[in-house]
Amino acid sequence: MGQEKPQRKFFGLSQNVFVFGFVSMLTDFSSEVTVKILPLFLANALGVKPAIIGFIEGLAESTATILKWVFGWLSDRMKKRKWLAFSGYAISNVTKPLLYFVSSWPFAAFLRFADRTGKGVRSSPKDALLADSSEKKKLGRSFGYGRSMDTLGSVFGMLAAAGMIAASGSAAAMTLTRSIYQKLIIMVSIPAVLALPLIAAFVRENAPRTGNPRTLNLSLSGFDWRFKTFLIIIVIFTLGNSSDAFLMLKAQKAGLDIVQIFLMLAMWKGVTSALSIPAGIVSDRIGRNRVIRAGWLVYALVYLGFGLATQGWQVWALYALYGVYYAMTDGVASALVADLVPQSEKRGTAFGLYNAAVGVSALPASVIAGILWQRINPSAPFIFGSILAFVAMIALTVLMRASAGTNPTAVA
Repeated sequence: MGQEKPQRKFFGLSQNVFVFGFVSMLTDFSSEVTVKILPLFLANALGVKPAIIGFIEGLAESTATILKWVFGWLSDRMKKRKWLAFSGYAISNVTKPLLYFVSSWPFAAFLRFADRTGKGVRSSPKDALLADSSEKKKLGRSFGYGRSMDTLGSVFGMLAAAGMIAASGSAAAMTLTRSIYQKLIIMVSIPAVLALPLIAAFVRENAPRTGNPRTLNLSLSGFDWRFKTFLIIIVIFTLGNSSDAFLMLKAQKAGLDIVQIFLMLAMWKGVTSALSIPAGIVSDRIGRNRVIRAGWLVYALVYLGFGLATQGWQVWALYALYGVYYAMTDGVASALVADLVPQSEKRGTAFGLYNAAVGVSALPASVIAGILWQRINPSAPFIFGSILAFVAMIALTVLMRASAGTNPTAVA
């Protein structure tokens, strides 16, 4: 697997997995608040239309995941994971404070693009490093722990943001003003800086030493048909999985103020954090496919509910269930990629291709959602997403049955 010495174990997890959990927690304290407040700031303070917000979010996420593809491949080719991950975190940490100066949507789009560039550089090398640092029988647990810590940082960030907004008075709770927005940017820019020394000091390089780098390329050639089919199914699902910015706009339309929205987001992330490790452990025991399909079913029902919701309490309940969906799919899907591509020397590319499949679909998904919101009604994007989730769930069921005779444990 490429490591020189056995890594220390912490609660059954390797040192790399354990340390990256805290890196993710510190980073997401910053990132999630930034991502969630920017659409509200653009809509409330700058009067930007939903279609433009959808374009900004879709462009940012598509950029990130296309870069995940390239840098995943590069990590295989260079046989280096750690310092690519470090560089990606550094890019994002420098970019976030500049959001303080946003005064127009093109500038906001540029900074979101830059921030997501950092995520694109780090994500696939990091996931490949974690996969190679984990025992095969504990892949679900390892990725579940990572997602749990990631979302725990989001919970802390959302609660801190809600407290700051509430302390600013009732007017600030109804509309996100420029002054409050800037205070939030200052607050969330601090913890992410602490992530960099953790990576530098405690994460060990664990890149593969086998394989010929010259045979690696950015295409799907050489990968198992089940992995390729899984990517197609992910594209179908993601086309209906528009930016969460639309969920926040829906919450505002249902009557929730800014403080309530941040508390609700903290609750959502708290549910995800609490359930991610159990979901990963369950996937280790009964198979990734079953857990992911159940998660997509939850998603389909939740999005259908968002399409029909008209009151604040309904949005709260749906966000709690949305946390269940995330816990059942986010880390488990990454573990499934590692299952389907067991060759360490190709995992960076595999995670890059997986993330690219999501990213290429993110821009049209958010643009479609913005158009449906404006041209039909605010419920249309959620109903559309619910339908595609049902289609993807059925497709994944077919993949499971078709592959049962080949390798029943990989996608069962």
